[in-house]
Amino acid sequence: MTRLAFPTDKPGGLNVPCSGHFGHCEVFTLVDVEDGKITNTEVVENPPHQHAGCMAVVGTLQGHNVDALVVGGIGMRPYMGLKQVGITVYRGRGETVQNLVDQFIAGTLPDAGEDVICGHSKGEGGCHGHH
Repeated sequence: MTRLAFPTDKPGGLNVPCSGHFGHCEVFTLVDVEDGKITNTEVVENPPHQHAGCMAVVGTLQGHNVDALVVGGIGMRPYMGLKQVGITVYRGRGETVQNLVDQFIAGTLPDAGEDVICGHSKGEGGCHGHH
């Protein structure tokens, strides 16, 4: 079984679009895939960004036994944190969670590289183009 996580807005689920950015979603839709089929879905709240920032979210996903994250944009720190805890990062946004799961099952969902990394330096104003 593989557990995928998708940043989404409420209410979450298979029929909502994947959010453009990891840290700005309201919830994560978790989808379990086994033998090419969806076996379970779950929606979990995105924890508030406090002292640990996006790293708290990495811990939440790890605590929910997530194997892979599908995202359109993510900061370097949480991207590296996900890699360190063994969570694979795939690139995908704008499409529904269901469409992205279908791509994962078909083996056509692209691995995320540096192209999903967003700059968050002072005054930059966040991730333009990922929302």
